[in-house]
Amino acid sequence: MISKRTTVVGAVGTAMLLLAACGSAGSEESGDSGNASAMYTWITNENDREQWEALVSSAQEEDSSFSLELEGPGFADYWTKVKTRMSSSDAPCIVTTQAARAQELSDILMPLDELAAEHELDLEIYNDAMLQGMTVDGGVRAIPYDAEPMVLYYNKDLFTEAGLELPGLDYTTEQFISDAKALTGDGKYGFAVSPFLSAGPTLPFAFANGNVPVQDNELTLTDPGFVKDAQWTFDLVAEHKVAVAPQSADPTDVHQQHFMAGNAAMIIDGSWFHETLTTGTDGEVGVAVVPSTSGNPTGMIQGSGFGVSESCSAPDKAFQNIMAITTPEVVGKVGAERGNVPSVESAITDWAESKPESDVAAIEAMLESGIPLQTTESWNQVDTIFTQYASDGFRGSRSAEEILTTIEDSIR
Repeated sequence: MISKRTTVVGAVGTAMLLLAACGSAGSEESGDSGNASAMYTWITNENDREQWEALVSSAQEEDSSFSLELEGPGFADYWTKVKTRMSSSDAPCIVTTQAARAQELSDILMPLDELAAEHELDLEIYNDAMLQGMTVDGGVRAIPYDAEPMVLYYNKDLFTEAGLELPGLDYTTEQFISDAKALTGDGKYGFAVSPFLSAGPTLPFAFANGNVPVQDNELTLTDPGFVKDAQWTFDLVAEHKVAVAPQSADPTDVHQQHFMAGNAAMIIDGSWFHETLTTGTDGEVGVAVVPSTSGNPTGMIQGSGFGVSESCSAPDKAFQNIMAITTPEVVGKVGAERGNVPSVESAITDWAESKPESDVAAIEAMLESGIPLQTTESWNQVDTIFTQYASDGFRGSRSAEEILTTIEDSIR
């Protein structure tokens, strides 16, 4: 039997979820060794909780004695609290990170290459872009459990009603604008945007043309190619009028709400929202690649994984626990049940079974061409300033060059 117990800790409502196999060796662990079976992660809501629960319960199917204690605040607070928590004497040994944040957390995450070699874990089974994102100063800092490209979601019903060909694997920005204009009218828009950088359309459009915001751990926001793509994104609203200008105070899902209500024909979002968008939208939803100038885009890959804290006194045990929740069998099963794209290529088949072939083909195309979103330690500040000024860009009162220059100057 498996017991599940949820405890609320502290004035800010930090959530701790304890999963343990009854009578297992894990329940007898204590002290530092016990911390090797504890993980600090984000637990924003029931969905997060169920996600971590699914990984643990799937690992328990392979080993009934496996146990893992999960602790952490909501996602928004996680990145400001994780370093403080890891400095505590009773800190968990396992730390969750995104590929985009591995650089930011590199001082609290130990390199895992030697542990992988000792345990004969073949790192090449994991998505290459995710491993790149998890690598800092030549050392892999976390083992990924998913690999999620940003993709284009579109409302098939609205495309069909407008007599348009459905987008697919070779969608150009020229065709995208033409379709978006044809789909705009009578209170509906061809596209929906959000004011955020990491969660908005600006980065995926730039990635699709091979332009990234960070190179060699330095911001490249003002590189001409990136500025051009950011301006092109702003112009979808300011010039082409195919989307509504967002507000800086908009919730992160504002573009999703427009799309799901049938008021926007297309959005760009993560593959992890596939089930949410395909089951909750007014109309049938399809998936295509992110438009690019050439029609052959580069995917922007995001995802999360698990590392070992530098302060952990039992790193070998912690690493074995990480291995248990990132096997092909576990990530494949969780991907099939919850929709997360597995980090292991061989597990993609499990994930794809219940999804339309065209959706799978688009997501796989973005994975094959993908490069990871990698950021800097100042990325929270970058995101905050961009969100503050993005609505000016979408309205045409500030240029992309002005906004991106302001960000880089502020960071310096």
